[in-house]
Amino acid sequence: MNQMTNLLADAPTRLDPVELFLQADVVVQAVMLGLLLASVWTWMIIISFAMKIGRLKKQGEIYEKQFWEAENLEQLQKSVADRDIPASRIAGAGLKEWRRSIKAATIDRDGTRDRLRMAMDMQVAEEADNLAKRLGFLATVGSVAPFVGLFGTVWGIMNSFFQIGAQQNSSLAVVAPGISEALFATAIGLFAAIPAVIAYNRLTQSVNSYEARLHRFAERFNMSLSRQLETRS
Repeated sequence: MNQMTNLLADAPTRLDPVELFLQADVVVQAVMLGLLLASVWTWMIIISFAMKIGRLKKQGEIYEKQFWEAENLEQLQKSVADRDIPASRIAGAGLKEWRRSIKAATIDRDGTRDRLRMAMDMQVAEEADNLAKRLGFLATVGSVAPFVGLFGTVWGIMNSFFQIGAQQNSSLAVVAPGISEALFATAIGLFAAIPAVIAYNRLTQSVNSYEARLHRFAERFNMSLSRQLETRS
């Protein structure tokens, strides 16, 4: 009875995450550490991606305004060649195909329109893929992290039952610390997964919206080139 009283007296009055981590089994600690690193990397991707897409949208607005007002597109393309502007690369793909097509002795108007559209659509797809490639990590964390945390929980609970057998004592004071440490692994898994899922859905929408904007720019440029094509013999 005195031993039980002492255990209850020494029990913590609130959850201490650091203490839970330090007292956990080495396998559970490895799970927790891996999930924490995944969470840190997730937030780095979220912040850097949000900053990048914001910058691309701002630069894209400036470039498109300059593009439609420019009298010399070749000169404009040279002035932005060293800058990360997806719209400029799409326009470059269209201009490259345009130069190739009008060199022919007889211009195939329908074929030229199709090639211009395909050239710019392929560049739009490449820009969208390059922008979204890091989002795959968020999807992976969002789907895998809860199960990794659950593995740590199961391992910790198994270890707690092993301690019950070793000490031949099934009192709550003996079992509770190990179970708390085990459940903490699941909590960290959810801590890593929930922001990853929310961010993945939100940022994927941003990529889709930006891709649609690039498609509109490509279609508008394609129409402009098509009108010029009508004036050529």
